[in-house]
Amino acid sequence: MHRDEPLWKPDEEWIRNSPVSAFMKEAERVSGRPIDNFRALHRWSVDERAAFWPLVWDFCGVIGERGARALIDGERMPGASFFPDAKLNFAENLLGKSGGGDAIVFRGENTVERRLSWDELSALVSRLQQLFKREGVKPGDRIAAMMPNMPETIAAMLAAASLGAIWSSCSPDFGVRGVLDRFGQIEPVLFIAPDGYWYGGKAFDVSEKTGEVVDALPSVRKALIVDYLGKAKEAAAGIQRAAAMEDALAPFSPADITYERLPFAHPLYILFSSGTTGVPKCIVHSAGGTLLQHVKEHRLHAGIEDGDRVFYFTTCGWMMWNWLVSGLASGATLLLYDGSPFYPDGNAMFDFAQAEKMTFFGTSAKFIDAVRKAGLEPADTHDLSSLRTIASTGSPLAPENFEFIYRSVKKDVHLASISGGTDIVSCFVLGVPVEPVWVGEIQGAGLGMAVEVWDDEGRPLEHGKGELVCTKAFPCMPIGFWNDPSGEKYRSAYFDRFDNIWCHGDFAEWTAHGGIVIHGRSDATLNPGGVRIGTAEIYNQVEQLPEVQESICIGQEWDDDVRVVLFVRLAEGHVLDEALEKAIRTRIRVGASPRHVPARIVAVDDIPRTKSGKITELAVRDIVHGREVKNKEALANPEALELFRDLPQLKS
Repeated sequence: MHRDEPLWKPDEEWIRNSPVSAFMKEAERVSGRPIDNFRALHRWSVDERAAFWPLVWDFCGVIGERGARALIDGERMPGASFFPDAKLNFAENLLGKSGGGDAIVFRGENTVERRLSWDELSALVSRLQQLFKREGVKPGDRIAAMMPNMPETIAAMLAAASLGAIWSSCSPDFGVRGVLDRFGQIEPVLFIAPDGYWYGGKAFDVSEKTGEVVDALPSVRKALIVDYLGKAKEAAAGIQRAAAMEDALAPFSPADITYERLPFAHPLYILFSSGTTGVPKCIVHSAGGTLLQHVKEHRLHAGIEDGDRVFYFTTCGWMMWNWLVSGLASGATLLLYDGSPFYPDGNAMFDFAQAEKMTFFGTSAKFIDAVRKAGLEPADTHDLSSLRTIASTGSPLAPENFEFIYRSVKKDVHLASISGGTDIVSCFVLGVPVEPVWVGEIQGAGLGMAVEVWDDEGRPLEHGKGELVCTKAFPCMPIGFWNDPSGEKYRSAYFDRFDNIWCHGDFAEWTAHGGIVIHGRSDATLNPGGVRIGTAEIYNQVEQLPEVQESICIGQEWDDDVRVVLFVRLAEGHVLDEALEKAIRTRIRVGASPRHVPARIVAVDDIPRTKSGKITELAVRDIVHGREVKNKEALANPEALELFRDLPQLKS
């Protein structure tokens, strides 16, 4: 496929049927100016935020009292206030649909499959709400969950939100220290955990871990144990202040759910940074900001509508879980999967897609790369005719994986590479369903998001690499950090670099097509000889070699400068000999530049990654330099760090 042509172009029927096209007509009516393409719509959405966001509210059918004012102190960041007079309830907006159709379809890797209709979901939420009320839960209380991605997790979150409680979750594979580093800071009144979970064909009992967590959280009045392995009653019997959820719900019958309508900025979620530089930051997100941003992204960028069947491979410790759950607000069926995406093999997710007529398939860039390297050809083995959109996030999607999707998964599909973060529980840049997809590029900035790329002096760049910033306030900015009453930690995280400007920490570059490329985290940017290089630029080259399974790159301080060090995990049966080193260097030199060629290449058996699957350049950099990694509990495989300590190859 020639690089001068887009990989995919929406046809006229696709454009006509996309919700964003209908939204453009409404924007024309409201603005009184011609808006006949996405770029014009984006300009208006940023220029006229006080008109754009109310239109999103109305177009997406948000339930609640909007109030007269849409934005006050709009030039302050932080400090702007969206919809200061509004009242709404997040759960009410997600449970607006009724009937016997699927609201949730759950598949576990142990072949468990369950379906909840809209009425059954509402009934479960009602019973949980009654239970939470009996336990004295009130607005602002925290409910914490260490749960698999299963229906009870969503129902419990909705019950919490219906009362104005604040929800926070992580996955059950976290260690005790990792759970306490998070939930110990926020003092939950209820704790929800499973009896265990499945991964890679094995059952993992977590009852002992849950007991240790509850013992260390004196704020917890009740622990609820959800049955997954068939041992919930037994597990609850051995844990203080615990009950099997099934038993705790027994006294309650389904009734009408009551929804506490609260201010737009009322807290909904506490999410945690996944870095390895200290105790995780507790990032507080508002109900109104999260809802409005998510329905905008789902309807206008992902094209999700009533009746769609939406999947994202995620754990409950990654913000994509929160993003996925909001799909209920658009009337979509949520397709949940819990377990390894490669169990029993790499076809598992495509089997699910075919069986459930998936319309939206969300996953990580690493999963797509792993499918390609496994030699799978889903286009030949599966019926994916229902699939309209594939979304990828977690790390930059390499150009060869763009091409792989269209060659080997589906030719006629909207591939949306998206990027944002836990910090905003959403995206800065993402898919644009009415514009072409170009290889290696994210299509554009989110509507209402004043995204720019700046140089070190704070000047906007039309060309070249720089810091991704947002120059105007937006509704899904965090309320702040938990236990940060002065706001000092919050301001220093995003606003210290450029005054009154959100600096996100991504190293980015605009393209000739108006798209954007993320070159990695700017705090992991390499700087040999004073030239800034994004790590993704190196990964995009070296990981095309069949001998290389994956890689991680750091800058090592050396001789009063920084030298590039590349670590490679090799495919089975390969060794890092002189010939392969030469092939790697040649590939990087030709595909990127001579500046990108590493000074050292080292083979390792594993690469450390966070629980959400992101490789951790900063942790590896600290280990190489003999510095302590403070938050190893953020890692899925902390033992891998030892592979990088005191390497003789890096001593000369």
